[in-house]
Amino acid sequence: MARIPLLQLNEISLTFGGDPVFDGLSLVVQPGDRVALVGRNGSGKSTLMKVMAGMVEPDRGEVIPGPGVSVGYMEQDPDLSGFETLGDFAAHGLDASEMYLVERAGEGLKFDPARPVSTASGGERRRAALARLMAHAPDLMLLDEPTNHLDIEAIAWLESELKQSRKGYIIISHDRAFLRALTRATLWVDRGDVRRQEKGFEAFEEWRDTIWDEEDMQRHKLNRKIKAEARWAVEGISARRKRNQGRVRALQDLRAERASQITRQGTAAMALDAGPKSGRKVIEADNITKSFGDKTILRPFSMTIQRGDRIALVGPNGVGKTTLLNMLIGRESPDSGIVKQGTNLELALFDQARAQLDPDMTLWDSLTGDPDMRVSGKADQVMVRGQPKHVVGYLKEFLFDEAQARAPVRALSGGEKARLLLARIMARPSNLLVLDEPTNDLDVETLDLMQELLGTYDGTVLLVSHDRDFLDRVAATTIAMEGDGRATVYAGGWTDYLRQRTQDDFTESVRKSKTSQGADKPKSAPKSGLSFTEKHRLEALPAEIARLEAEIAKLEELLGDPALFTDHPVKFQKASDALIERHAKLSDAEEEWLALEDKAGG
Repeated sequence: MARIPLLQLNEISLTFGGDPVFDGLSLVVQPGDRVALVGRNGSGKSTLMKVMAGMVEPDRGEVIPGPGVSVGYMEQDPDLSGFETLGDFAAHGLDASEMYLVERAGEGLKFDPARPVSTASGGERRRAALARLMAHAPDLMLLDEPTNHLDIEAIAWLESELKQSRKGYIIISHDRAFLRALTRATLWVDRGDVRRQEKGFEAFEEWRDTIWDEEDMQRHKLNRKIKAEARWAVEGISARRKRNQGRVRALQDLRAERASQITRQGTAAMALDAGPKSGRKVIEADNITKSFGDKTILRPFSMTIQRGDRIALVGPNGVGKTTLLNMLIGRESPDSGIVKQGTNLELALFDQARAQLDPDMTLWDSLTGDPDMRVSGKADQVMVRGQPKHVVGYLKEFLFDEAQARAPVRALSGGEKARLLLARIMARPSNLLVLDEPTNDLDVETLDLMQELLGTYDGTVLLVSHDRDFLDRVAATTIAMEGDGRATVYAGGWTDYLRQRTQDDFTESVRKSKTSQGADKPKSAPKSGLSFTEKHRLEALPAEIARLEAEIAKLEELLGDPALFTDHPVKFQKASDALIERHAKLSDAEEEWLALEDKAGG
């Protein structure tokens, strides 16, 4: 028996400002669909989602929800007027007996339903909109950047809820890890067309590259054919004869076909200039602390940041990541302790709130009005890494068109605002780059380019992000802030931090277990302590454990290649055997370390 679709779009056409966004678009959303909606910034993803939600009326075509199907949309900028508290907004339309659903979502998404709307931040308003959608649980959920303004714990809660849900949902998100974990199909908005693949986001980039390669091949063949026919038309006298006019018309048709092809939007021409080198020691924090009233933000914390370090700060919202970041770069003073800045530092800051952008200024004025970018006597030029450039030309490098140059910043999408801020930051040389939630709203291609730039950037990077994939790709060191003023330094990115924290938790639980067991036993005579050989072994074991963990990670990465088993079965078997051996050695080393540590503490 055929399933009744949740939603159908039939021959949808929509035009904004004379430019077609979609033309003749048709698609079907089935019950239980878990779909990633992807595409470049400005391609029309959010517009398409609003058409699905019935918030934007198409010029032509039909939007047909299934019989009795409820469709819910999470707005990026929800209208809370008429509601006193965030909870009132989130619970609107629910029975009083269902208020617990809002409270539960409030706990998971970390917002207070009792918070007055008048004092709520933009992030709290978005979390209330998301809580409203999750509490109402419509048959089809439309989620536009749901992870923005969520910390990693809240993202994990949302991910778990959606995994367990039987509802259909479509997600727009910059968070690759979130999309990989949840989606089983992909809708790709590309140049007014929407393609569908019955595979999740994990397979998107390979699919996209294959289609683009095929397009390039067809365009190359078409160009060769036009070139050959044009040579015939010019050189062949017979082309002027009546019987060959059909061939001339065919050449005109080929040229018309090429002209009608919509070229792909390029990637932003982003570049980072590390400028003059800073001193080898960039920042040194010595026993710094911070409190706000009775709340301890940071207990004594020390760290030395060297030139070229890639350091990420992670932790729940409100734990103090931005406060620590501001103390490290000298924008805020610690209560006690000392922060020493290195020599020759040139700072560039990308802030989460995009506060450096005036919403009422035009894009043109946002660049020419920046004192660091002004070119004396040239009102239409900006200074870009020491070279003057025309304002519109520089905006085009970041994928803005000429018509947008005189538009106000408030008219931009979230991704476009991020690109404009990047244009300002990347115009000036820097050797200390501070990025506070830089990935919000950026498309996959821009994120890829940013990661490449950070990989080759010769300066130092301090990063606050909740994007797990971005953290893994960029960070070499992670400062984990987990509440109660604790800040712990771990080697590697997000996945490395999780693995090390799990090991730390295991070690702590073993110690507590041994302590509690010892408390129930009568006290024995003090142990004699460690021998010289045992002391040496205890000192050497952490490095051995770290080496084994690194080898295991490399082997797991190698075995994660799906082609390895089929293309290189012998290599696959050797790697599998080596992985088993390393795990056994790691287990033995950890047990030995625990035994020696216990004996030393006895």
